[in-house]
Amino acid sequence: MIARFTRLPAFLLAVALAAASFAIAPAQAIETPASYVSLMDFATGEIIYEKQGNELMAPASMSKLMTMVMLFDALKDGRVTLDDEFVISENAWRKGGAASGSSTMFAELNSRVPVRDLIYGVIVQSGNDACIAIAEALAGSEATFAERMTERAREIGLETSTFKNATGWPDEGHLMTANELAILARYLIETHPEFYEIYSVRDFEWNGITQANRNPLIYMNMGADGLKTGHTSVSGYGLTASAVRNGRRLVLVVNGLSSEKERANETQRLMDWAFREFRSYNLLEAGQVLERAPVWQGSSRTVPMVIATDVALTMSRDARKGMEAKVRYDGPLTAPIAEGDIIGQLVITGPGLPTRTYDLQAGTSVEALGMFGKAMSALAQLISG
Repeated sequence: MIARFTRLPAFLLAVALAAASFAIAPAQAIETPASYVSLMDFATGEIIYEKQGNELMAPASMSKLMTMVMLFDALKDGRVTLDDEFVISENAWRKGGAASGSSTMFAELNSRVPVRDLIYGVIVQSGNDACIAIAEALAGSEATFAERMTERAREIGLETSTFKNATGWPDEGHLMTANELAILARYLIETHPEFYEIYSVRDFEWNGITQANRNPLIYMNMGADGLKTGHTSVSGYGLTASAVRNGRRLVLVVNGLSSEKERANETQRLMDWAFREFRSYNLLEAGQVLERAPVWQGSSRTVPMVIATDVALTMSRDARKGMEAKVRYDGPLTAPIAEGDIIGQLVITGPGLPTRTYDLQAGTSVEALGMFGKAMSALAQLISG
C-alpha cells in the first residue's frame, strides 16, 4: 500500500473555494487589555480568536450560565415547572441575599419564589440568593449541586471547568476557561432558545426593587442579546456576550479587565472588529465526491471518495492565498469495500489555521473478485506496472 496525498481536483477548488472568495490567512492580531479572550463563530463553533483561551481562570458570575443550564434542563425534563416555588433558606439569604452585600435578587428570608421569577432574578439581577435557592431545591445542597454542575459540564464538552458553587463567588477550584465559556454559551443558546430571550431583558423588579441588566452591550444597538457579566476582586471584570448582525451570530468572552467602563468599551470594540474582519464560508456539502481512489482486485477499478459531513470554515476576509485542501488515503484500496466505509481524509491547511481533517467515505460498495478475476487483475497490474 502506498500513502497518497493529492490535491483536490481543480474543478472543486474553482467551484467550492474560489466561488466563496476564499480568504484564509488570519486577520491582523488585535491588542486588548483583557487577560482572557475567546471569540467564537456560532454557526461553526470555531474559535476564531483567543488570548489565553484555554487557561483556567476565575469566571465570577459568568459561571451562572451553568447554573441556568441545570435549571433549564430540569424544566425541559419536566422535573420542575415554572410555577413551582423554591424557598429562600437562611443559607441562601445570608450568603446571597440582602445580608450578603453581593449581587442579590433581594428575596425575603423564608419566602417562596416562583421558578419563573428566580430565572429573571439570576439572569437580569445576577442574584446569588436566587442561585443558591435553585441549587438547594434541585440537589439538596449547593455543594451537591456544584458537583452535578461539573458532571453535566463534562457531558456537554467542558473538559476542564470545575464548579464549587452555584454563584461564581470566589472559591478555590471554581475555575473555567474562556473557550469553555464560549462553548457553554453556544450550548445554552442552541438547546434552550425559549429561555435565551430573557438574557436581553433590560430590567426586572422584585420585592419593590428594580435592577438593570448589567450587560452593557444590550444597550448599544449593536445586535447584542446576551449573556452574562462577572466581577470579583479575583477575576476582574468579565463578560460572556453574543450578538447577531445580518443573520450571523458571534460569541465573545473576555475577563480580567479593570473596570466596568473598560469592560463596556473593550467588548464593544472586539465585537465590532470581529464582525468586520471575519466571514464564514460553506465549502463542501456532505456526500460530495472529491476523488476516485484506485481499487485492487475489486469489481470496480475505482471507488468514489465522498465527504462525510458539510465543511464550513470561518476566516479573515482580508487574506487571499495560502489555503491547501488535499485528499489523503493509502492506495490502491483492497476490495471488498462497503459503502460508507472510511477510506481516507480531506486535510485542509493554511497560514494561521489549525490543520483540519475530515473523513472521506466510500460512495459505493466494491465487491472482491473471484479467484480467476484476481488472477487476471494481478496480470493486468503486472503488465501496466
